[in-house]
Amino acid sequence: MRDILIISIVFAGAFAALRQPWIGVMLWTWLSIMNPHRYSYGFAYDAPVAAIAFCATILGLIITKDRTSPFKAGAVTMFVMFMVWISLSTAFGLDPADDYWQWNKVMKVDAMIIVALMLLHSRKHILALTWVAAGSLALLGAKGGLFTLMTGGNFRVWGPPGSFIEDNNEFALSLVMAIPLLRFLQMQLLNRWGRHVLSLVMLLCVAASLGSYSRGALLAISAMAVFLWWNGKNKPVVGMILVLLVPLVIAFMPDAWMGRMSSIGEYQEDDSSMGRISAWWNAWNIAFHYPFGVGFNAARPELFAQYSPYPDMVHAAHSIYFQVLGNHGFIGLFLFLSIWLATWSSAGWLRTHSARIPEAAWCADLGAMCQVCLVGYAVGGAFLSLAYFDLPYNVMVLVVVARVWVQTRGWEREAAYVPGWKNIPGLARKPPVVAPVKKYV
Repeated sequence: MRDILIISIVFAGAFAALRQPWIGVMLWTWLSIMNPHRYSYGFAYDAPVAAIAFCATILGLIITKDRTSPFKAGAVTMFVMFMVWISLSTAFGLDPADDYWQWNKVMKVDAMIIVALMLLHSRKHILALTWVAAGSLALLGAKGGLFTLMTGGNFRVWGPPGSFIEDNNEFALSLVMAIPLLRFLQMQLLNRWGRHVLSLVMLLCVAASLGSYSRGALLAISAMAVFLWWNGKNKPVVGMILVLLVPLVIAFMPDAWMGRMSSIGEYQEDDSSMGRISAWWNAWNIAFHYPFGVGFNAARPELFAQYSPYPDMVHAAHSIYFQVLGNHGFIGLFLFLSIWLATWSSAGWLRTHSARIPEAAWCADLGAMCQVCLVGYAVGGAFLSLAYFDLPYNVMVLVVVARVWVQTRGWEREAAYVPGWKNIPGLARKPPVVAPVKKYV
């Protein structure tokens, strides 16, 4: 039954994408982030659902006239340059044939980001992408949070099998990044019960991220909380809530969780932490000797023997920064960081400029929450390998498209009334129903 449901949704979305290709972007995002087919037990598990969504969307893109240039901001230019550079890095790497499968996987994700930039342009599109990206993780987070609460946090929470976020650490960070996006959606809802449901889901996502036993996720949540407190209007109240909430969370989690978190300050005695340090030294030294990087696999024993002070600790980088540095060199890292600096700048522009425009006030909320999301990614990503995961690039799309919407005064060309959502001041009413013109013969 589950297999039939998933395949039915995929084919329905694919057919819809032929006429409205932006729907294909949503379908791809759902499949790529949530990986629902990996929770089936039959033919859907290995079905080429992502390929179906990809092909239907590309075909719809070719057919439709409702598309624009993807080069809408500096972040997009840096992103395309990064795509070109990692392709060169793979071609000139140590083993292009072995790295092809990972390059192919990353290029498909990046290609759909470009397609999204070409097809998405309205408020409806922005809200839809936020719902699909954050909602996909919210469903998994709610499930994982309930599991954590029911088991008292004695078992780890894992992500979708065979995905970018299968590992407990990567899954935890993705949930942490989804929380600000869910908060943005909550800020736009009018329905009180809908807002309460999203509050519950966000709390469950926090519980699931903690139940993953990820130290990187804990640091990301802490950084986001500090950032929200620092930029909030009511610092004493928010600070008091955080002071009261943290001990309650710690008291709930078991001793094994406390032991795991306390090892942050004892990295010399932790094999996982020392493995990361070994990988970081390896990536740093590789970048000096291989200008293009070595391709997508820097965790090679022969490289560690030559470039790491701990040659026996062959370990994945578990850091977005050292992952990109080892794979694609200093130029690759520069382009990667430029993407997020430009995205951060555009999100700040939304916060500053949109707040002054009543019709675009919701974009100020989006910019603020996207910055919170990027803080979580920057801090948590320092200890996790998520350089090529979809969600951060979806955040870039949201910020870029929203900025273009504000700059082109998008509210002047769109429907004024959206049921259930905060609407444009002065226009938040149903448009009058116009009776059809009678024709007499």
